[in-house]
Amino acid sequence: METGTTGETREPEWVGLPGGLLALRRMLLVLWSVVAAVATGVVMGLSVGPVWALLGVVWLLVLAWGWVLIGRNWRSWRYAERADDLLISRGVLWREQTVVPYGRMQLVEVTSGPMERRFGLASVQLHTAAAATDAKIPGLAPAEAERLRDRLTELGQARSAGL
Repeated sequence: METGTTGETREPEWVGLPGGLLALRRMLLVLWSVVAAVATGVVMGLSVGPVWALLGVVWLLVLAWGWVLIGRNWRSWRYAERADDLLISRGVLWREQTVVPYGRMQLVEVTSGPMERRFGLASVQLHTAAAATDAKIPGLAPAEAERLRDRLTELGQARSAGL
């Protein structure tokens, strides 16, 4: 909670993730589910019998269930830049909120693997002195990830210098 100019408490301005991460994760789910369904159907059909090939349908049920779960998980990710710290919130069943004070940041890096680059995505990883800090914001547009990195680095330098 932040305090406004008149002393009232207000919620931070949360920013959700863009849709590219959702598309990437769902595409991978479809790819692996179809491969598993076909492999299961072929192996079971050839080794046990044609009726057993229908076990491949189980993977299509996993696909439907995963589709919903991935959407819920994606919607749960958000972050907010406040005056003294960065908030990262995620999780559906087990909500987790990470607060990273700007003055504690040691390194802010932008990463983008091959699949992320293909979908125009990048992740911001925050490193602090605490080894247990898991401060990562996945699935951002590269320009937003670089903007966030530059802003957090600037704020981190100002806060650590006591400015």
